Amino acid sequence: MKILNTLQERHQAGKKSIAVLIDPDKIDDPVRLSNLLRLANENCVDYFFVGGSLITTTNLSDVVKQIKETVSIPVILFPGGSLQIDSSADAILFLSLISGRNPDLLIGQHVVAAPILKNNRLEVMPTGYILINSGRTTSVAYISNTTPIPEDKYSLAACTALAGEMLGLRLIYLDAGSGAEREINAKMINTVRKAVDVPLIVGGGINTSQKAFNALEAGADLIVIGNALEKNPDLLIEISDRVYDWNQSVEARK
Repeated sequence: MKILNTLQERHQAGKKSIAVLIDPDKIDDPVRLSNLLRLANENCVDYFFVGGSLITTTNLSDVVKQIKETVSIPVILFPGGSLQIDSSADAILFLSLISGRNPDLLIGQHVVAAPILKNNRLEVMPTGYILINSGRTTSVAYISNTTPIPEDKYSLAACTALAGEMLGLRLIYLDAGSGAEREINAKMINTVRKAVDVPLIVGGGINTSQKAFNALEAGADLIVIGNALEKNPDLLIEISDRVYDWNQSVEARK
């Protein structure tokens, strides 16, 4: 089954998922990556997102290869541009930065990438990408040359997500950005959740199990954990336990 179909089915069932974001620029040690992969595999992580706003190294393919050779968890590319494509991954988030007004990231990069994607086996997942202000300028805001939506402009974010859904985008991704000072607040997540029917991804600033649970409770279908695991790998165990308990309770109610 396609990854997108699985996400949609889990969304309709009320089940939650976890993705671990791996930035190739921050992987300088295969052993460290191997340890993270083992931890993710033991704790029922659903997906790996691989990519970043600015990749200055050439090891994207090496990272994808190591993941594919080590675990059976699907690898989804999280590209900062059309150069971040690797056909050995399972899927790609075809990100349109709908919260900004930079035409290159609304459609320009997509025009360049489309013929490449048409000719390989990657599952293309059309995604409306919405940046939410997190208290500091993140790499993605700077590189994309866009202004994030203020964290208290709930209706603006909801209408942006709704417009993305009406344009045919199949996922909405709310992101505070890598190294966010604050996570996206529950009211913002809940307002966007109520506005759209497609699965909702939430990432950035989730560095405790309680923040993860708050995002899930507010309406996130898939939470993305990245930088926080560098400081505290065991955080993944705590978050996985809470997601497991949530999904078990959904099963019990059937």
